[in-house]
Amino acid sequence: MKIESILIREIHMKLNSPFETSFGTVQDRRIIIVETVVDGVSGWGEVTCGESPAYNSETTDTAWIVLSEFVCPAVLGKTVAHASDFPALVAHIRGHEMAKSGVENGLWDAEAQIHGVSLATLLGGTRDEIASGVSLGIRENPAALVKRVHEELAGGYQRIKLKIKPGKDLEYVAAVRKEFPNILLSVDANSAYTLKDVAHLKSVDEFNLLMMEQPLSWDDIYAHSKLQPQIKTAICLDECIFNTRHALAAIELEACRIINIKLGRVSGHTEARLMQAACLERSIPVWCGGMLESGIGRAHNIAMSTLPGFTLPGDVSASARYWKEDIIEPAVEVTPKGTIKVPKGPGLGYVARRDRIEKLTVRSNDWTARRAAS
Repeated sequence: MKIESILIREIHMKLNSPFETSFGTVQDRRIIIVETVVDGVSGWGEVTCGESPAYNSETTDTAWIVLSEFVCPAVLGKTVAHASDFPALVAHIRGHEMAKSGVENGLWDAEAQIHGVSLATLLGGTRDEIASGVSLGIRENPAALVKRVHEELAGGYQRIKLKIKPGKDLEYVAAVRKEFPNILLSVDANSAYTLKDVAHLKSVDEFNLLMMEQPLSWDDIYAHSKLQPQIKTAICLDECIFNTRHALAAIELEACRIINIKLGRVSGHTEARLMQAACLERSIPVWCGGMLESGIGRAHNIAMSTLPGFTLPGDVSASARYWKEDIIEPAVEVTPKGTIKVPKGPGLGYVARRDRIEKLTVRSNDWTARRAAS
């Protein structure tokens, strides 16, 4: 498969409502969409970083620079046997996993189309539908949060995840658990606490949670190994797991009992498959986390979630929860029983709406034209 051209576009999309976490609130998204052309076939990927270096060190602007100056020039014109060969082409570029994943995942989409199979099939997926959960941002008060949980459960979602931070945690979780004593419920702290908060964090045990996600520092596995033995609630690691080596270290240190796999954070499908296989072998459940993706990133998440080992409902939910109008068709929908049916068509199984993407584009870089000019 020859990588003939790469086109990156920055598009601006507005979330239906503001989304608040422990590290800030976002509504206006700046998203980089990557179109990778292989043997005449366009594969689509998405760079899932945020606008600021809050979740991790990458941002829309840093990813744009790394793609423009390093990743795309390094791979343009190269031939690979499979999309899984891509990481070797950019191994000399340290970090910047989210930037890399945009191009790599486009290659996976193109390869699946070339072979006439769905991306889920090419990845080794085993499910026809995936369980869907939702992630709820921090609300102004517990009553408002309970109201929103009612709305999401009415939509059939199988798991509710609550974002928390100091001052907006126990009271909020208690209100939801009191109203819904039997739902599958988890919390996500996005690194808002420290080991000094152990006594406070122990209090979550009374709420019978599925997990508490990344309570401590975003880059610290060891500290979580000190916290997990002191609480009954399972810790799920997210931000500090960049690759399979990190996952294995966390498992060996008993720093967690669950791992969240995000395609962008782990640099793409190739590493994500290695990680899920390693966790499956060690009986560590995994699930797919969300990054407020457009439909393209969401479609990749759906395909990944079909792999063995993805046994817990992820953050993959309907397009309409986030966008008035998505950039794929059909839009991602959730069934009344809280599942998403996996498309069977070639590649992503969803069609990128070029007219919609062009309308939302604020800047672009096309490496075919640049190479021809030089």
